Amino acid sequence: MNRRTFLTLGTALGGAALFAPRHAGAATMAPYVTIERSEEEWRALLSDEEYAVLRGEATESRYTSPLLDEMREGTYHCKGCDLPVYPSETKYESGTGWPSFWDSLPDAVRTKPDRSWFSLRTEVHCRRCGSHFGHIFDDGPEPTGLRHCLNGLALTFTPAATG
Repeated sequence: MNRRTFLTLGTALGGAALFAPRHAGAATMAPYVTIERSEEEWRALLSDEEYAVLRGEATESRYTSPLLDEMREGTYHCKGCDLPVYPSETKYESGTGWPSFWDSLPDAVRTKPDRSWFSLRTEVHCRRCGSHFGHIFDDGPEPTGLRHCLNGLALTFTPAATG
């Protein structure tokens, strides 16, 4: 390896480390799925649009989720397996057109790198069934500074019990 190759490679690797999302390695996807279903079972459980998002990692259209206007206290669950994944206390209005949260419930989600669209993003999935929720970005509010930008089709909402 000559000096020019060494310097070019070092600069590229250093830049990649500098600009990688700080959450990209946290709670990665490695073994987690405890609920497995066949494609036929998933298709019977989900609508075509839900299947495209949860199993095909598609994205719903902006401003189409009824969960955008959901402001009650409660818990958001995975549409694929009903695991509680996000508390209403961490939901906020991000202005992006998708339900957004600054944190998930403990041990509820897993992440993996998404290198599509010529960039590095972080996908977020259900830790129990592997369903795709959306992406995590570094432009959220404190205390985490993260924005879990989620597809409403991937979630169901359960209101908190009232007195």
